[in-house]
Amino acid sequence: MKQHISIILKTSAAALALTTTTALAADQKAETWLDQTISPVANPIFFEDAKINSEIHPFYMYHWLPDTFDYAGGTVKLGGGVQVMAVQARYAVNDRLAIIATKDGYVQFQPDNTLGRSYGWADLAAGLKYAVVKNDDAQLLVTPGFTVTIPTGNRSVMQGHGAGVEDVFVSAEKGFGKFHILGNLGFRIPNNFADDTAQAHYSLQLDYYVHQYFIPFFAVNGYTTLTKGSGNIIGVSLQTEMYDLIDAGSTQAAGRTQLTVGGGLRSRILKNLDVGVAYEAGVAAPVGIFDSRLTADVVWRF
Repeated sequence: MKQHISIILKTSAAALALTTTTALAADQKAETWLDQTISPVANPIFFEDAKINSEIHPFYMYHWLPDTFDYAGGTVKLGGGVQVMAVQARYAVNDRLAIIATKDGYVQFQPDNTLGRSYGWADLAAGLKYAVVKNDDAQLLVTPGFTVTIPTGNRSVMQGHGAGVEDVFVSAEKGFGKFHILGNLGFRIPNNFADDTAQAHYSLQLDYYVHQYFIPFFAVNGYTTLTKGSGNIIGVSLQTEMYDLIDAGSTQAAGRTQLTVGGGLRSRILKNLDVGVAYEAGVAAPVGIFDSRLTADVVWRF
């Protein structure tokens, strides 16, 4: 009997040790360099993360309009702001492929002068992204993808015009320990070049994982208009485009580059829950409608 008990105890101890070792190995394997990376906060519509995650991503933007707005025929007073409330969604089909829904939401256009106030829904955009390079040893991730914008929004907030736009992009992230570089380059190709302009967009984020609750970052976002349209949806000849939310079909914006610079921080409240805030300001002339912007978001991964 004692021999049997001894065998049982030894077997149980061995099984417990094997289970513990396997669990620890699984935990260690699950923890990769990507666990300390963060998603972009600024420019959420076009600055797509290189990571493949299933997540719900609500965000809020307050966009300050400049006090004056330049157009081809002169200058008018503007001021006020634009508020956007939206929810993005991403679903990881596997560890390489994700379905993404990047644009929707409710827009409150609230200028102080010249233009009237209006409210309505934004257009819808969705697509796919696929991680073609996923090298944990080199801390490198490269993910191309595309989205299609469908003009379903309300014209009262300068949405719902044109025949839709395709956005083809590539995002890449490189880690250096706790320091990470995340970049994105994309091209917006309209189905009707009269209604909308073709644009290149590019973004860069530098972040450092100081602590779970404190992850500061620096961000740059740029937009270059490549073609001229004939839309002018606000009724005058425009020398700039309307950044990320609105494609105005501007007639005199070809060759113009608009640039914003900013920063902020993320906090990892839970392992699968981040909150973030970013502030950015327009730095290239002409600023168009971009004086500055505050963006706040929540990212819930599941």
